[in-house]
Amino acid sequence: MNNISIKKSFTKNTSTSQKPVNKIPHAFENGKAFIPFITCGDPCLDITKQLTYAMEDAGADLIELGIPFSDPTAEGPVIQQASIRALGSGTTTDKIFDMTADIRSHTQIPMVYMTYANVVFSYGMERFVEKAAQLGMDGLILPDIPFEEKGDFEEICSQHGLSLISMIAPTSQDRIRMIASNAAGFLYCVSSLGVTGSRSTITTDISAMVAAAKSAADIPCAVGFGISTPKQAAEMAACSDGVIVGSAIVAMCGSYGDKCVPHIAAYVKEMKDAIRALG
Repeated sequence: MNNISIKKSFTKNTSTSQKPVNKIPHAFENGKAFIPFITCGDPCLDITKQLTYAMEDAGADLIELGIPFSDPTAEGPVIQQASIRALGSGTTTDKIFDMTADIRSHTQIPMVYMTYANVVFSYGMERFVEKAAQLGMDGLILPDIPFEEKGDFEEICSQHGLSLISMIAPTSQDRIRMIASNAAGFLYCVSSLGVTGSRSTITTDISAMVAAAKSAADIPCAVGFGISTPKQAAEMAACSDGVIVGSAIVAMCGSYGDKCVPHIAAYVKEMKDAIRALG
């Protein structure tokens, strides 16, 4: 496994009468959190598994595992192409669940799935959520489900101990407090309008967004969309509880293919070090 250390194993709670312990709070217990995103199956599921261990070793506090979808409307070209590559190589939801089971036999790092409503609907909403919870996943992000339409998803996730992660954007304005007061796990603060992808500058007043959210609920706020450099990571972490980086990492998967693991591990360490330096 490319000399990547395996984390200590643990026993999953498979009882159907007791909810699994949600591990998301652990991601924010020791300072600012770094949250990387990768597309499962890009370039292959074995590399996805190796990346999970390597990113944890490098300092990641929580990992977003993207389940590829043919029409990822919130994603820019980098992650769109990753989804195409993953689906083209035969990646399926069931194969991702099998990979997750293997990962969960070696590490306790908090993990959430990020995907789209059609993926969950086609699998069966309750079946999907129940399976994810049984595998030890901690949350679910569905960027195409508006706050006002999350009711059914939220109820099922709550029943199984899975956090349905809410998102706020620069356009949320007066809705921020309402969304934050009903949020679970952590609040995903979208830094910029548009789709995912690296940006040279981030002009949104993140401090104001976070302050509005915090005035309504005591929930961690992590900033994503557009962050790609250690300087940006430090700036965003300074006014929030953590940063989320996806496109910059996924781009390395595309560039390096099955040789991407050490490059991404080094990048994650650099980003986490920049955040850690805030004290």
